[in-house]
Amino acid sequence: MSFQSGRHFLQIPGPTNVPDRILRAIDRPTIDHRGPDFKDMVFDVLDGLKSVFKTSGRVIVYPASGTGAWEAALVNTLSPGDRVLMFETGHFATLWRALAERLGLEVDFLPGDWRRGADADEIGAKLEDDKNHRIKAVCVVHNETSTGITSRIADIRQAIDANRHPALFMVDTISSLASMDYRHDQWGVDVTVGGSQKGLMLPPGLSFNAASEKALAASNSAACVKAYWSWDEMLKTNETGFFPYTPATNLLYGLRESLRMLDEEGLDNVFMRHARHGEATRRAVSAWGLEIIPRDDREYSNSLTAVLMPEGHDADAFRKIILERYNMSLGNGLGKLAGRVFRIGHLGAFNDLMLAGTLAGVEMGLSLANVPHNIGGVEAAMKFMMQSVTTEQGGGELTRASA
Repeated sequence: MSFQSGRHFLQIPGPTNVPDRILRAIDRPTIDHRGPDFKDMVFDVLDGLKSVFKTSGRVIVYPASGTGAWEAALVNTLSPGDRVLMFETGHFATLWRALAERLGLEVDFLPGDWRRGADADEIGAKLEDDKNHRIKAVCVVHNETSTGITSRIADIRQAIDANRHPALFMVDTISSLASMDYRHDQWGVDVTVGGSQKGLMLPPGLSFNAASEKALAASNSAACVKAYWSWDEMLKTNETGFFPYTPATNLLYGLRESLRMLDEEGLDNVFMRHARHGEATRRAVSAWGLEIIPRDDREYSNSLTAVLMPEGHDADAFRKIILERYNMSLGNGLGKLAGRVFRIGHLGAFNDLMLAGTLAGVEMGLSLANVPHNIGGVEAAMKFMMQSVTTEQGGGELTRASA
């Protein structure tokens, strides 16, 4: 690719663009990870993470991708042969299933069409039939990054409770944490899986488990083989402000700065900002005459939007045109949706002007790629963003488009 002036628009659903404040925090000399300054930072980070997960319990930090946190959640709480109930919401739910099976777990995978979230009624029916309580865990992806579908976690917790089932409840919140409302304690989640490279605005490299007391108790008898991923040594050492092995020191600098930024804006304001941008994007897609993946407006994601291409048009060819002409990266389709969708990430350190530029690039790209569409998506999004700012200032609520 020849030289292109201006900034690159990284509009994939993660890794997201990293703010200058965080880059500057990471770009510091490495300190002694056994020294007093490091200890103070670790205490700050662990306390700050509790606010983001909305938990009073323990949060474990790993130098790893989200896949590592998936594995840690399972091996610390389960034993080989244990039965796990999962729901097919998209590509990442499918990958989590494959990982569980490789660990020797028996997975009951409820089939889905990749157009809806995890169904609380179906999960409840499975638990009702499980009279002997063979199911040891229910695992759900909160915000499916491949489809832009958000499952209703509180409803699933109610389904578990309604059947008085003792199964652990595990939730992947990698593409929703610090972008969308999530309540580990209130929703009765036992293990929440998170990652650094999306709403937390960091580069990839840190992952998280937030663990309930029930999950910690289960870890005492879990028989899956584990060493690096073991919670007990991590938790014991964290109590002193350190890690049992060399941590990702400079990423922890960045995490501390990320938590400060989220606190300065206020999490509720962060969620409202993402809701505005999600709705503005959906209004743009609707004005273009295109279709988004979720069929149920209660399951729209506020951190990304997956857009279906019209029949006969290749999403990857379209993405290539936008990259080469406008220096903007859009997310590709994954798994069953490869070549059929493009994904617009609107999460992390993001504002109205950045979204307007992103949608302008998409609209111009649709014309260049000869994709059938209507003009006016950018205008619809901007009109909503201007109106919604007035609504917020007047104490009103956002409204959703029937995209």
